Amino acid sequence: MYLNKAIIIGNLTRDPELKSLPSGVKVCSFSVATNRTWKDKSGARQEAADYHNVVVFDRAAENVAQYMKKGSQIMVEGRMQTRSWDDSATGTKKYRTEVVAASIQFGSKGSEGGSFTKAPGAGAKAEAKEEDEIGSIEYPDEQISAEDIPF
Repeated sequence: MYLNKAIIIGNLTRDPELKSLPSGVKVCSFSVATNRTWKDKSGARQEAADYHNVVVFDRAAENVAQYMKKGSQIMVEGRMQTRSWDDSATGTKKYRTEVVAASIQFGSKGSEGGSFTKAPGAGAKAEAKEEDEIGSIEYPDEQISAEDIPF
């Protein structure tokens, strides 16, 4: 079994660019920055940013171009893909690795880490959850016995 899946949560580094293919399909490209922090051997806090190229198609591309701008928070779920082409100016082969988005969720406006809203036309079910609600389990107050289980 093989798996090619990427999930990125970050901020747009530039305004999205919307274009159309000759077939009429809309394509939106943008870049997302993700930050990470860690402590080195001496205990000093280190920070680094990574930048990810993203491409999205069809109705989701139109929504990203319409509602998102530089600095907006976004969650992208998709697959990694590397394209190559010959640069006519230099005669060299060029490569670009990008995330081809299958699902996009918009982050909350004006606050870090808040909720995400599913972009219309971007794939699976739409849900918005607060970050502190994710992973919380509510257990019932009464005890459950083996006889209560229906299978």
